[in-house]
Amino acid sequence: MSDPIKHECGVAFVRLLKPLSYYYEKYNSPLWGLFKLYLLMEKQHNRGQDGAGVAAVKLNTSPGYPYIFREREMKRNSLDRIFKKLFGQYDAMVKAGTVHPEFAQTVKDNFDYGAEIYLGHLRYGTSGGYNISACHPYFRRSNWPTKNLVLAGNFNITNNEELNKRLVNHGQHPIFSTDTQTLLEEIGFYLDQEHDAIYRKLRDQGLEGTDIAQGISDQLNLVDIIKNASRPWDGGYSLIGAVGNGDAFALRDPVGIRPLFYFANDEVVAFASERAPLMTVFDQEFKDIQEAKPGHVYVIKKTGEFSIGEYHEPAPQKSCSFERIYFSRGNDQEIYRERKRLGALLSEQILQEINHDFDHSVFSFIPNTAEIGYYGLLESLRLRRRLEVRDDILKASRQGTLTEDFLDSLILRGWPRTDKVANKDIKLRTFISQESDRNQLASHVYDITYGTLNPDDTLVCVDDSIVRGTTLKNSVIKILARLNPKKILIASTSPQIRYPDCYGIDMSELGKFIAFQAVVALLKDTGQTELLQEVYRDCVAQSGKPDVQLQNHVKRIYDRFTTQQISEKISQLVTPKLENWHGEVKLVFQTVENLHKALPNHSGDWYFTGKYPTPGGYKVLNRAYINYYENSSGKRSY
Repeated sequence: MSDPIKHECGVAFVRLLKPLSYYYEKYNSPLWGLFKLYLLMEKQHNRGQDGAGVAAVKLNTSPGYPYIFREREMKRNSLDRIFKKLFGQYDAMVKAGTVHPEFAQTVKDNFDYGAEIYLGHLRYGTSGGYNISACHPYFRRSNWPTKNLVLAGNFNITNNEELNKRLVNHGQHPIFSTDTQTLLEEIGFYLDQEHDAIYRKLRDQGLEGTDIAQGISDQLNLVDIIKNASRPWDGGYSLIGAVGNGDAFALRDPVGIRPLFYFANDEVVAFASERAPLMTVFDQEFKDIQEAKPGHVYVIKKTGEFSIGEYHEPAPQKSCSFERIYFSRGNDQEIYRERKRLGALLSEQILQEINHDFDHSVFSFIPNTAEIGYYGLLESLRLRRRLEVRDDILKASRQGTLTEDFLDSLILRGWPRTDKVANKDIKLRTFISQESDRNQLASHVYDITYGTLNPDDTLVCVDDSIVRGTTLKNSVIKILARLNPKKILIASTSPQIRYPDCYGIDMSELGKFIAFQAVVALLKDTGQTELLQEVYRDCVAQSGKPDVQLQNHVKRIYDRFTTQQISEKISQLVTPKLENWHGEVKLVFQTVENLHKALPNHSGDWYFTGKYPTPGGYKVLNRAYINYYENSSGKRSY
């Protein structure tokens, strides 16, 4: 993605099913679980640069001793800072003789993170600000173990205001900060209710003291708690959490928007936002890692019993396609194949743009995240060329014209040419405050390989997605133009991004999308700008309606023009004015049909089509258009 945007967070969860002494005896470390948490988070570091946090819950601690611990960090290299601190503390305690690894109980008694349950979170902030209070895990405290709650997640909730009102109606006094805090309090409310109901029942039976606490712990039903708490939630989410008594849970939204995977054996239960980290960290095969079912909650009781319960009725699955296109790391074998297919499915459009002229075309990619799609494109082009050569040889053989010179002309010419034409340089913009200076420095984000093109060449660069187009215009095109090609063709493996996302990706301002800018420009070119006001009136008119009655009126703007017309206008808008180069810039985009061919199990495409999987998505789109029309730049739509 040439335009930097922030996106889905990452979660990691480790629940040890054996005593700490078991892991020392087998793996030579009582902190085996904490080390696995670190690896799971490190293997997902692409999912969060704004902060990190970890929490630990100890089982069966004596009254009077703490049993839940949390560490959060918002500074640069937050993940490294946290674990350097924790392992540094542990090493110091070993050196001082406070803990003895061979006696695991000393680790559990004296080291805060000598625990059986670990939660980890990597944060990309899309709401709630950028201070430590917005960093997961969140912690709800109580003197009752079964009322303590730790929660972390990868999600955005579209109806946060409604949920806060519910908390007020419950009689609470919520702090309106983030949707994480809202969900924490919503789950906490029903956790309290369940706790109190069990307490009254056991008290009436004559239980008291530790017996009543144990009874509450045994009877606590997390599936029912999640079922009651989640009824009004609208959004995409995967959550991990733990209760102070030692019960833990993980869940995924009913539509399956946000990803969640898990691994379980007789030693450990682990969850993560991506499959490949679980495979690597626990040395497992693809088949051993399961994808969490949408609308289900996975519960690990204090006893270690692992169960799965449905908390929401099944819904049509609309898993986020951007996870496969860009966000998740490409070392997952399914994602790798899908990204190659996305590149391959661009071949027909690209061949048309270069007039099937391989001799005067050079293929490359920009940025690095588009590399896998580039490999898929090359495989497709080379296959096509091999089939052409085969057919020409067979034809010449039948006609008796098969000569050495003819074979040389086929074999030595007309094959796709490839070069690494651009490399991303260090970030230069972090210390620059003036907009004009930032734009000037943007032209130096990439370095190019000089001398790779001839003046009559077309340079084809694969990109994985184009959101705002600003980096293309201010940086990429200017840099590639220094190679002096006849034409620059940018091929996006994803379709045109037309609508805001509200389920985790930081794409909320409609007016900043290059596709929307293009269609507005086309309306102006064709004298149809009255449609903008009509859509605004319709959006305002439905602002007070229930979510389920909302419609996508913005789609009418796009429907006035073909995808090809919009692509051509985008090409014009991202073409910079240059003194020393006057070649052509052209953009082509993946079709929605081919997107679904490449990603048959991830049909969430609302940012391309405007077909939102929950009612709250249309509310966000409605607000985003009103913000655009009222010129409320910088105002979020969720």
